[in-house]
Amino acid sequence: MRRTRLFSAILFAASALHAQDYTLLATPSTVEWGHYAANVKPALTVPSGATVKIQTLSTCGPTDRLIARGIKAEDIPAYNDDVYKGYPDKDKGPGGHILTGPVFVEGAEPGDVLEVQILKVDIDANFACNGLGLHRGFLPMEFPYSRQRLIPLDRAKMLGHFAPGIDIPLHPFFGSMGVAPSAGRVDSAPPFSHAGNMDNKELVAGTTLYIPVSARGALFVAGDGHAGQGNGEVDITAMETFLTGTFRFVVHKKKPLIWPRAETPTHYITMGFSPDLKEATEHALRDMIDFLVEEKHMTRDDAYMLASVAVDLDITQLVDGNVGVHAMCPKNIFTAPQK
Repeated sequence: MRRTRLFSAILFAASALHAQDYTLLATPSTVEWGHYAANVKPALTVPSGATVKIQTLSTCGPTDRLIARGIKAEDIPAYNDDVYKGYPDKDKGPGGHILTGPVFVEGAEPGDVLEVQILKVDIDANFACNGLGLHRGFLPMEFPYSRQRLIPLDRAKMLGHFAPGIDIPLHPFFGSMGVAPSAGRVDSAPPFSHAGNMDNKELVAGTTLYIPVSARGALFVAGDGHAGQGNGEVDITAMETFLTGTFRFVVHKKKPLIWPRAETPTHYITMGFSPDLKEATEHALRDMIDFLVEEKHMTRDDAYMLASVAVDLDITQLVDGNVGVHAMCPKNIFTAPQK
């Protein structure tokens, strides 16, 4: 199936647009709990080219539970308690992620692509949490119980103190970013063509995400903040924490795309999601081949061979219902000047 060009031809097209800045705080009326939905009222409406600063919650749980685990009340963002106490129970689910939004981007229609430039990601707390749970994770039969860990974060040195003698560099990103389905609501846990709970640790500040639009306005939401994560996210959680992200949204008209794509300063990324790891890998690889044919003007045979010798196929995550695979093509292998 034919895809459109979505990388070099449109990279940072918003530079020609008049950007306008907005802020979206996390409150009981500006979050969606456990779903991506087409039939909800936007929390914010912006034009294409706008820059939006979005405040989000973690998945660490309610404030009283965090205090019981030893976190000082003053170290927990105040809006966490507000959202947990003020969000209507009837509107929750079917998943568990608390996502800020949706942002309605004017001009976005089904068949378009929403370009999401991730300009900045700030960590808003001095701790992260990680936990394994009964019947959850990639090895549920080997860990048939629940355990929790708090990880102090040194935001000045950008290190997470996992344990004495174990410090993890912080690379904050949003585990979940995406748009609404064509109708109704979908569970926030499994990633799919709407992007969603991708848990892709490559999507840090300075990268760009391209998502196919299925509902009017796109209805973008973000959350599930991570201070860092390993590929696989095998116990089902990362270094979960509170983040604020600054995004620029650009609508590209009539740019059909099946799966989300992304671009970092060093790589082109395609993605695939499925309950089956082999099928998810096939989706990511086929989309990379399509990209190389369309963007780099290669034959399909050459693109397949280049994928074999230069493209890395990485397991994004193994625990979200639909597993994820992303293909990473390094930019520096293309040495000819781009037209």
